[in-house]
Amino acid sequence: MKTWLISLFTICLFAISSETDYTFKGTVTAADSGEVLIGASILIKGTSRGTVTDIDGSFSLTGTDSCHTLVISYTGFETTEVEACYDLPIQVGLKAGAALDEVVVIGSGIRQKRESRGRADRKLSAEYAGAPASMMASTPASPRYAPSPEPTSGDNYATITENDFIPTATENISTFAIDVDAASYSNVRRFINEGQLPPADAVRSEEMINYFQYNYPPPVDGKHPFTVSTELASCPWNDESQLLLVGMRAMEIAKDDLPAANFVFLLDVSGSMDRPDALPLLVESMKILTDNLRPDDRVAIVVYAGASGLVLESTPGDNKTKIKEALTQLRAGGSTAGAAGIQQAYQVARENFIEGGNNRVILATDGDFNVGISDNGSLETLIEKERESGIFLSVLGFGRGNLQDDKMQLLADKGNGNHAYIDQLSEARKVLVNEFGGTLFTVAKDVKIQVEFNPTYVAAYRLIGYENRLMANEDFRNDAKDAGELGAGHTITALYEITPSMTAGATDAAAIVRLRYKQPNANKASELAYNVDARSSSFGQSSGNLRWAASVAEFAMLLRDSKHKGTANYDHCEQMARQSAGRDPFGYRKEMIGLIGKAKSL
Repeated sequence: MKTWLISLFTICLFAISSETDYTFKGTVTAADSGEVLIGASILIKGTSRGTVTDIDGSFSLTGTDSCHTLVISYTGFETTEVEACYDLPIQVGLKAGAALDEVVVIGSGIRQKRESRGRADRKLSAEYAGAPASMMASTPASPRYAPSPEPTSGDNYATITENDFIPTATENISTFAIDVDAASYSNVRRFINEGQLPPADAVRSEEMINYFQYNYPPPVDGKHPFTVSTELASCPWNDESQLLLVGMRAMEIAKDDLPAANFVFLLDVSGSMDRPDALPLLVESMKILTDNLRPDDRVAIVVYAGASGLVLESTPGDNKTKIKEALTQLRAGGSTAGAAGIQQAYQVARENFIEGGNNRVILATDGDFNVGISDNGSLETLIEKERESGIFLSVLGFGRGNLQDDKMQLLADKGNGNHAYIDQLSEARKVLVNEFGGTLFTVAKDVKIQVEFNPTYVAAYRLIGYENRLMANEDFRNDAKDAGELGAGHTITALYEITPSMTAGATDAAAIVRLRYKQPNANKASELAYNVDARSSSFGQSSGNLRWAASVAEFAMLLRDSKHKGTANYDHCEQMARQSAGRDPFGYRKEMIGLIGKAKSL
């Protein structure tokens, strides 16, 4: 009798705990060319369940119902909603653009059985599952994403303490190093496209602003490798403030006129890179860069996992087949001896050094160093020593869930370099093709900006962003202090929010902007100075440069829930961005407008 009762109880428990999962599989391509899209975001609408396409443009995703609405997005393409069921294979072609387009496609699913582990697992599953399919039919056409629980991943970001207002009576001089990195924006985009708001420390305002190019006048006399622009206008989120814009534009250099390059690809092939958006995306990204090489350029490949090794000796850029074959053979596995890889990569770069050329290590990693030198202090010492050889560094971040953003920021900042985050293949094209010169060729190094505010005009000021690039005022003319690098064709934008003095004179200079920089192969710095006209325009009459930069800054403040956001809200931010988008040849600005709408729904 006891045995019979136990068996009956077991059968009943199994019936209650057994759940059905459906695995949705498909392929995402570009509708016009048929090219597979690697790293496209796939999200079950109304839930936090999502994935990305792999190297073949394919994806696999489980859902709790036999039919789900999938939200498919990719930079530069229209976000598409697909009604997916388990009858037929999903093949989705995305159209170029950034607007939402609803499409109904019959999907493919593989029905699977999953055994629940008990009440706690069932509760967790219910929290993540979101609205059932029966409720989705009444969902409005615009995409909506359910807020996700706080991520429990191993991503690490340096803590940002937002710049506060500083009275000019206390200190009227502000000094910082320029920052051409744009990793924060593409990482924020990844979070939002997956239905999550990013952690506050993942949002670096200056990198959000500098993701975009601005229409500053180019240098014309050749005396200096950049021009400087300043502008003063009213502040759109605080009626009592004004915005001061400081902009730079580096000289353009045609690709064929760039000096010969000596590149060393330093590639992380450790176990943490074994996922579709890590090593496979890395390999395809490096192939894109390989296609952009010239015969005079050279590439060597160093890889590291538990140890480091040279897998391709320095090879001419026109031997693309050999370079791509070496990339194709890479496989992920093992621990991460990143420091050993850095040392070997710099050694290979020194052995193939090109006098007057572009000597650069390109590190592609998730930043997870766990063998040998791995703490930030020791890595900083290592990279500062290596940069003395005249070799620059570019850091490309890949993957999620184990992204050591803080380490990559440190390496780029201390290694005379820049930092980008590659979340999808279109971002690789932006960084390594469209902005090739800016990313991979430096025209000015150790660039510092110092703003001296006129206390009779400015009562207080705060620099928006650049928290990890602040410098002591006395280090402005200390040429031993490292600062930021400016690449060919790059633009740099900095915004100050200022509180005008009640006694401000209409004809006074509001501030003096000073810049100090070195030529790429020089040790002696040059200094420039510019007066900022105190005549302020209304925000509506200001330039498109200032209005777009303010839109991005407001978006960053909203994502960070900044105490300085004033009257800012997502509706206002979206309207301001639409009105100031201007010329947008690659659709990057249109994409951000879409991200504002998605973030609002979160």
